[in-house]
Amino acid sequence: MDKKPVLVIMAAGMGSRYGGLKQMDPIGSDGELIIDFSLYDAWRAGFETAICIIKKEIKADFKAIMDRGAAGRMNLLYAYQEIDAVPEGFSIPEGRNKPWGTGHALLQAKPLIDGPFAVINADDYYGRDAFVSAYDYLSRAEDQERYDYCMIGYSIENTLTENGHVARGVCALTPEGYLSDIRERTKIQRNQGKIQFTQDDEHWTTLAEGTPVSMNFFGFTPSFLEELERRFPIVLTELLKTNPVKGEFYIPLVVGELIEEHRAKVKVIPSQDKWYGVTYKEDKPLVMAAMEEKKKAGEYPARLWAAAEPFERNTKA
Repeated sequence: MDKKPVLVIMAAGMGSRYGGLKQMDPIGSDGELIIDFSLYDAWRAGFETAICIIKKEIKADFKAIMDRGAAGRMNLLYAYQEIDAVPEGFSIPEGRNKPWGTGHALLQAKPLIDGPFAVINADDYYGRDAFVSAYDYLSRAEDQERYDYCMIGYSIENTLTENGHVARGVCALTPEGYLSDIRERTKIQRNQGKIQFTQDDEHWTTLAEGTPVSMNFFGFTPSFLEELERRFPIVLTELLKTNPVKGEFYIPLVVGELIEEHRAKVKVIPSQDKWYGVTYKEDKPLVMAAMEEKKKAGEYPARLWAAAEPFERNTKA
C-alpha cells in the first residue's frame, strides 16, 4: 500500500475489575503509562500517526498526559467512544451504562483512517517486535481475492495473570500459519497448574501451553472498517434481544466471520514476548518491576520520550 500504516489505540474502557481508569495509571519509573511504552515501540517501528479512542469525559486529562511525551514525537489524533453512538433507529436500553465493545470502538475512528492500520489495547504491553512485525506486514498488505490482514499471536501461558481470570481470543491456525478460527473466551485462568476456561462457571476446558491467543493486536486494511459498519446493526439488533445490558460487538467476532466466509486471510505472526497488563490492581507492582528491569537492560531509556527525536524526523521502519 502507498499510505503509511497508522496505529489505533483503544483506551475508552473503564477497568471494572481493576477499579479505576487503568489506562491513566503510571507504571514506569518516570511516570509512564503502558500506552507510553506501546507508543514508543510503535514510533521506533515506523508508525508516525496514532489514533487514541477515548471517552470524551477524560479528554483533558488524557491529552495532558500525551502532550508530556508521545505528542511531541508522533502525530496523535483522537476519536471518542460513547454509548449513544449507534445507527439511526436504535435506542439505548434501560440499564446499559457501557459502550458496545471493541468493534464499536474501532468504528469511532473510521473517519480518521484512510490506509492500513494496526489496532491495540491501551492497557496491554505487547513488546517491541510486535510493532515492527505489524508495520512491515501492513506496509505490504494488499486486498485481492481476500482481504489481507494480520494478527500478532501470543502463547497462552505468556498472557495470564496470577491475580484472577483474563479474556483472550483462543485461536486455531492452518499449517501455513493463517488464522482458521478465533473464539472469544472471557474467563481463562490457571487451576491447579492447568490453563482452563469456563463459559458457565461450572464446566472447565483445558488449554494446552503454546495455544495461540489474540491480545487484540490486529493489522487491517480499510476494508475491515467497511465490514464493521455493515455488520454492527445486525449484531446490535441481536444483542438488544439477547443481552441488552452487557452484550458487546467484538473485533474477533467479525474476523472469525470473515474467515468462515472465505473473505479474509489473517496471517498470524507469533510473538515470544511476555504480556504485561493491569487487569487487576494486584498486577501493577509486577508490571512496574518488569518495566524497570527492561530499562535497566537497555531496552528503553530511563526517561522514555526524552531520548526520542521529533516524529517528523523518524523515517526508519
